Amino acid sequence: MKTIFAPVNDSIVTVTSFAAGFGSKPPCPQLAPAPCSFHNINNIPLSTIVNFHKTLDNGIQSMVNCYSQHYHVPSSSPSSPSIPSYHVGGGPSYMRGVVFWEPNKPLSIEEFRMPRPKAGEILIKTKACGVCHSDLHVIKGELPFASPCVVGHEITGEVVEHGPLTDTKTIERFPIGARVVGAFIMPCGSCFFCNKGQDDLCEDFFAYNRAKGTLYDGETRLFLRDSGKPVYMYSMGGLAEYCVVPAHGLCVLPDTLPYTESAILGCAVFTAYGAMAHAAQVRPGDTVAVIGIGGVGSSCLQIARAFGASEIIAVDVQDDKLQKAKTLGATHTINSRNEDAVEKIREITGGRGVDVAVEALGKPQTFLQCTQSVRDGGKAVMIGLTHSSARGEVDINRLVRRQVKIIGSYGGRARQDLPKLVKLAESGIFNLGAAVSRTCKIEDANEAYQDLNRGSIIGRAVVEIM
Repeated sequence: MKTIFAPVNDSIVTVTSFAAGFGSKPPCPQLAPAPCSFHNINNIPLSTIVNFHKTLDNGIQSMVNCYSQHYHVPSSSPSSPSIPSYHVGGGPSYMRGVVFWEPNKPLSIEEFRMPRPKAGEILIKTKACGVCHSDLHVIKGELPFASPCVVGHEITGEVVEHGPLTDTKTIERFPIGARVVGAFIMPCGSCFFCNKGQDDLCEDFFAYNRAKGTLYDGETRLFLRDSGKPVYMYSMGGLAEYCVVPAHGLCVLPDTLPYTESAILGCAVFTAYGAMAHAAQVRPGDTVAVIGIGGVGSSCLQIARAFGASEIIAVDVQDDKLQKAKTLGATHTINSRNEDAVEKIREITGGRGVDVAVEALGKPQTFLQCTQSVRDGGKAVMIGLTHSSARGEVDINRLVRRQVKIIGSYGGRARQDLPKLVKLAESGIFNLGAAVSRTCKIEDANEAYQDLNRGSIIGRAVVEIM
């Protein structure tokens, strides 16, 4: 075997350095009589080697498999006592995270084994995480999701570790100590839609994370400290002291932007930008109505203003939110509890309706209002999530005859949009400070979601973690 590998000594040095942290060949915790293939690699018969490249590939894969089995918690036996403790840079071997157990039950703070990133993933020391209505839908049981899980999906933090075999360019882009912001849609970078630049439709994100609560190998990175019980991840599971994020879902955060306020770039602003830039394609001079002025809706106001909308109409049922909307770009406000929102929008626009209406609340009533508020040929963009059984009504004849466009939009495109949002915030065009109305500690996360459910949070709340 040694003579076969001799022509590429440099490659072998690179490959074997993968295990350098554990010695030249880490002790195999798997019991006799069947040691793993990595530790038996020197005993592979020459007759099984078709060519050098195939052998090298197999050797690498064997190492990856061994590393994943023995130095990541295996999903088949997460409580195995043979799994060694893991410390980040000599730091703690465990962390805390906020866990959702079942609908309408209080969230709890639990201790976890330190999560381990795999290839193409990065371990982040979380600094801040936004409190979003999408999490609340899961907490209330309105959106089915694997449980128990760690909620939270818009984060900022610091890079502390790269997964093994992560490519050099990724490591150079996100070196240890780099400040980063994470998008809640974490693209795999290689599926049909990611290859077309449509990160917001990433197949792996929806098939694995949203459907199963895992990352893209079908496994979670979170395990309870004492029992080893697996806990699932809503996006990266951001309401925790550390989280694992696929590198394609990250962007460098400049020193000029604060960790706390910048967390909302990963969902509230990210979702608003996706709706305005890709779904609505807002142009200078357009008229825009935003229905539902919460964290995402208020971000839509700022993005619409940045895109040059001439009239921006904010619709809500709370006067305090409407008052705040005026500082974020709204030229008109409508309290739909006191007056008919559709009629008022048509009055403001000379009887025509707006070019673009955005529904940011997720209710059948506001879905209908949105479709009725747009002009002929206009765009009704739906970004509010709702109960999984909810259905919206639409006037089919008007839809057909007057070319009304109804468009769903879940979020932005991480690789191309997140850097733009960072620039908008850095330049002051998007005012992060005005968008964040409340901060709290991780111990108060449950109370923050209760207040969000009551509608008492104006704008966005952010949990400061470390």
